[in-house]
Amino acid sequence: MSLAFATARLLLLCGAALTSLPCLAIPAEVELLPNLRLNNPTPTTILVRVVGHGAMVLGREVGGARVTITDVATKEILATGIQQGEAGDQNQIMRTPRLMEEPHYSSRPAATFTATFGLLHPTLVEVTAEGPLAYSASSQRASTTVWLVPGQDMTNDGIVLHLYGYIVQIEHPQSGEPLIAKNDVILRAVVRTLSGALVRPHGDWDSRKIHIYGELMIGERVLERLQLFYNSDRASFEAPFFVPIPKDAPDGITLRVVAADPSSGNFGVGKAKYPVLNERLPSKKP
Repeated sequence: MSLAFATARLLLLCGAALTSLPCLAIPAEVELLPNLRLNNPTPTTILVRVVGHGAMVLGREVGGARVTITDVATKEILATGIQQGEAGDQNQIMRTPRLMEEPHYSSRPAATFTATFGLLHPTLVEVTAEGPLAYSASSQRASTTVWLVPGQDMTNDGIVLHLYGYIVQIEHPQSGEPLIAKNDVILRAVVRTLSGALVRPHGDWDSRKIHIYGELMIGERVLERLQLFYNSDRASFEAPFFVPIPKDAPDGITLRVVAADPSSGNFGVGKAKYPVLNERLPSKKP
């Protein structure tokens, strides 16, 4: 057998073997159905949860939080409303260990804001939260941008926005109440997280780890810094102060209470102004 004949025969055999093998092409994972409506709006749900940083969810106890969702490209407001519901389960939120992928706030009922859109295409939105609405002096604002993808719902914890701060309220003396010169007066203030939980010693929000103090001011000048002590009967922080005379405070005085926790980034301030009246001299007996 000649070399040329043997080579030709070998080529014929290889060709026959290759033609008998099945097609090795990899099919597409998903075939597009002819009736798939790619250009119709697809319902897409987004859940937003506004929480106090290091605390609970902003629920009805503090007036909730306002949530606004805006299309970044067009600036159109897609949805706005009030977060409704409860502050959540304190034991689950504050004390229960969990993995990163496990829900933090949604394992028990807690306040949420939910909106559903008919999306044609992936849309970049800005989600903004403001609250607590029942305490305007302590209201904070936070926002983030996220992509919404048609048909891909965001549920469970959803988009979580953290608001930093404390609610600080001066309960005594009442704001605007005239104070009598040279009187000893008790300053009393209550400090809460933005979700409404009381700050107190040995609690989940331990006041021993927070700098809480008062200041007596005339104008913008601090006349005295007051060391506040916790009164468990009233769940408040208290300190006595001495009212200056009207000559030294012609426009009255200001009381300021500060709660500061640099480790968590939570800060809160409460202020109130008071007119100062002349001291009451004892009436002369006839």
